[in-house]
Amino acid sequence: MKKIEDLSQKADELQQSGLTTGQIADELNISTETVVWLLTNKKPSPDGTVPKDISVNWSMLGQNATRLRCTAQILCDMVSEIAVTQKEYIDVVVGVSSSGVPVASFMAGEMESEFTVYYSKKSKIEADKVAAKGAFSRNFSEVRGKNVVIIDDVISTGGTLVDVIAQTRAAGGNPIAVAVLVDKVGFDEIDGVPIAAIMRITRLG
Repeated sequence: MKKIEDLSQKADELQQSGLTTGQIADELNISTETVVWLLTNKKPSPDGTVPKDISVNWSMLGQNATRLRCTAQILCDMVSEIAVTQKEYIDVVVGVSSSGVPVASFMAGEMESEFTVYYSKKSKIEADKVAAKGAFSRNFSEVRGKNVVIIDDVISTGGTLVDVIAQTRAAGGNPIAVAVLVDKVGFDEIDGVPIAAIMRITRLG
C-alpha cells in the first residue's frame, strides 16, 4: 500500500500548491475520480479495495527533449498510417494542455503541419464542479476546415478526448486520429476517431 500512500501525499501536495482536481489528475496521470478518492479517503477500505486505476509516470521521457522528439517520431509514424488509410492529409496537430503539448509541437514540426493547443475541461474540474467543455487557444492555428490529429499523453477514462473531438467538430475541424503515449482503457476508437497508442494496458480478470 506504500504506493497508494505516496500518491495520496503527492495529491495533497499538489492541492496545497493550488492545483485543481483535474490538474492533479493530469500531473499524476490518473482519473479525477481517483484523485478525489486519494484526497478524501487516504487509505484502502476495510476490505482492502482501492480504485481500479493505474498511475503512469513518464517523467523519464518528459525531462529530456531528445526523448520527447523520438517519441513524437513514433507517434508520427502511427498517425501517418491512419491518415494514409483514410486518404487524408494532416493539416493541424492539436496538443491537449498541458501534457500533450510538448509531443504535439514536435509532431507538428516533423509532419510540417500547423499546431494548436486545446485547454482541457479537466483543468477546471473540482470535486463538486465540472466545466461543460474545454477550449482552443486563440494564439495558435485554427481547426476550421482542416484535418486534425489530437495528441494527449494518457487515456484514463476517455472523457477528455470525447470533449476535444466534440469541440473540434463544433469548430469545423475534421478529427482523423488521436495519438497517445499510453491507453489505459484499451479503446480502438473514440466517437469514430481511431486511436494510436504506443502502449495499451490490458487488465486480465
